Amino acid sequence: MFREQPNFVLPPLSHKDKSVVYVGILAVTATAWYYLYWMAQQHAQMDMGGMDMMEMGMMSSMSGMVMENVFMLFVMWSVMMVAMMLPSLSPVAEIFTSLNLRKKKQAQLYVKTYVFVSGYLLVWFAFSLVLAVVQSQLSAAQLLGTAEMGSSNLLLSGSILLLAGVYQWTPLKIACLKYCRSPIGFLLNRWRDGKMGAVAMGWHYGLFCLGCCWALMVVMFAVGTMSLLWMVIIAIFVLCEKIFPPGAVVRNIAGVALVAWGGYLLLSYFTVL
Repeated sequence: MFREQPNFVLPPLSHKDKSVVYVGILAVTATAWYYLYWMAQQHAQMDMGGMDMMEMGMMSSMSGMVMENVFMLFVMWSVMMVAMMLPSLSPVAEIFTSLNLRKKKQAQLYVKTYVFVSGYLLVWFAFSLVLAVVQSQLSAAQLLGTAEMGSSNLLLSGSILLLAGVYQWTPLKIACLKYCRSPIGFLLNRWRDGKMGAVAMGWHYGLFCLGCCWALMVVMFAVGTMSLLWMVIIAIFVLCEKIFPPGAVVRNIAGVALVAWGGYLLLSYFTVL
């Protein structure tokens, strides 16, 4: 186990080791984005043919195939989480690799970085299951549109956006974002040896990232769960918020924009009434 020290210097990684980390993450991320693009194309074709996924979900419910529908949605959300969240893990994976190589040179337990990453992704897969169930229920209630599977209800859309905007300023969001932006202290103080230890560290770090970003993922219900454009926008925002220096500025700008957008939709809804 490592102990954080004031003068601790992170062991440098060779270009080869860095390449393995970043190329591996890039390859998995690119594969996930390609799959999402393929799914979007398939959805567009079904929609043009008069059979959108919302209708498929309703048919599944009527025919007693709810679990199959939820499973397909779970796969969709899981791939989406990999595509959107894995790039922001790159700096953490690099630090984990550096610390692990130090242990390897000292003839101590050494674990491949993908084990840590798998623990991290388990959190997002669990969250994907929750989102899949929610989407299945929203589809059954006919609250999702047909084009990009986003909310067709102004009250629902406005509430989601307003919630996500307000969450940007909550103490929980700020605390979780702090861990996401400064992962070395987390890794040093919570280091666990062995494969199970690496999975546990990945899981715990993933929980902080979930606490930071869950509301942004829920925004997909308002803008369209099959919207590639919004997937890219949110993924870029998450990357900027967690990695680049003006993270607090980005967080505040997003909060203002989401609150304003959500407020506008809610005002439109109640004006119509």
